[in-house]
Amino acid sequence: MKVKMILPALTEAESPFWRPIKYSLFPPLGLATLAAYLSPDDEIDLQDQHVEQLNLNDTPHLVIIQVYITNAYRAYKIADHYRAKGAYVILGGLHVTSLPLEAAPHADSIFIGPGEDIFPMFLTDFKKGCPQKVYRSTIRTLEKVPPIRRDLIKRHLYLVPNSIVVTRGCPHHCSFCYKDAFFEGGRTFYTQETDDALAEIDRLPGRHLYFLDDHLLGNARFATSLFDGMKGMNRVFQGAATVDSILRGNLIEKAAEAGLRSLFVGFETFSPQNLKQSNKKQNLEKDYVEAVNRLHSLGIMINGSFVFGLDDDDKDVFKRTVDWGVKHAITTSTYHVLTPYPGTGLFNDMERQGRILTKNWDLYDTRKVVYQTVGLSAQELEDGYWWAYKEFYKWSNIFKGSMQHHAHAHKLKHFFYAGGWKKFESVWNFLIKTKNLNNTLPALETVLSKITFKKDQGMTAINEAATMPALFE
Repeated sequence: MKVKMILPALTEAESPFWRPIKYSLFPPLGLATLAAYLSPDDEIDLQDQHVEQLNLNDTPHLVIIQVYITNAYRAYKIADHYRAKGAYVILGGLHVTSLPLEAAPHADSIFIGPGEDIFPMFLTDFKKGCPQKVYRSTIRTLEKVPPIRRDLIKRHLYLVPNSIVVTRGCPHHCSFCYKDAFFEGGRTFYTQETDDALAEIDRLPGRHLYFLDDHLLGNARFATSLFDGMKGMNRVFQGAATVDSILRGNLIEKAAEAGLRSLFVGFETFSPQNLKQSNKKQNLEKDYVEAVNRLHSLGIMINGSFVFGLDDDDKDVFKRTVDWGVKHAITTSTYHVLTPYPGTGLFNDMERQGRILTKNWDLYDTRKVVYQTVGLSAQELEDGYWWAYKEFYKWSNIFKGSMQHHAHAHKLKHFFYAGGWKKFESVWNFLIKTKNLNNTLPALETVLSKITFKKDQGMTAINEAATMPALFE
């Protein structure tokens, strides 16, 4: 059987002239995971439109398309194209789960929720000639999930081909989070068996890993076992966690010992009222500065996430947020315009209040205002969003943020990582276009590697500091 698996490009990511680096970071692990359930005799073509041009002239028997909100219209068009050619088409993913009635006319079958239990069920029905129109996930487990078909991933096209997911979902329920709707109807947070996770890590070449889990520290027992197992593997890795998990216990120290060098942290807002509006209880009454200092003391760089446009925001929120990030040496910042995704509590509340201004999903890219704002006009919100990015990543602020660190090596790490991420976009675009992106991975591993110090005649010195790579081991 010929099987085609497609991740259409997000509207904001696809351009024949310009490819932002952040859309060439990670391969489509979800599709590669489903591919593991197919027969070894099946001919599988996995295509990611973010990094390659789609071939639509083929004639597969089965087509599986992953749908996000800002690739939905493109996904539907591709699905209609293949159905017209006689292929059997499946649509699944976050957007399909949120709006199944919208997606259903474009598919022969739709998947609601995670696919680990429903895809094998579909394959059994499909081979019998009696597939169902709707498959809804109810059994949430990662036990006996076969190894991801990484042989289908075109590693050379990605900066971080060693991405990995060892948990599903999140233990928290923020009102603006898309994932809550996706995991409705069953367990909303569950993990792999530790041995399975470690075996998957062991399969990956090189040193660098990126955990795409929404909350890597969300299950302390699992995370402890994982990090204990990773000690001695000589890995450097990145991941995501909450302020609360950073401050609680010694789990973050275990993560650092195992190789954690960079962490995505959802600060989102400094306003208690905004946190309550978002149901982000895990951040309420938490000391952001203490969390930042704890990460810095462990040599962990921080990618801070912030949301603009919550109801308690005023015109000064952009400057306050940027100034705080620079002052506290946040290495990189990710800013978002508040976006009420369908299926979330935020969307439902705003729709009841008559605040949803458009349902053109192409505009739901966290850069545009799609709802009736409070306190800020839509133009002020969008202008402030762009100003914050430009201001935070000015060379002067990158330098100022770098200088907040005590150790010279940490200052250098901050400067090179933040500068390299945002100030050389034309270089990244060239590397993407020439398919040389993966050749920069050794440089990323060098910057992320651990800094070691020794006491020498009453002074702190960096081991083997004669060359830049020797700053890191």
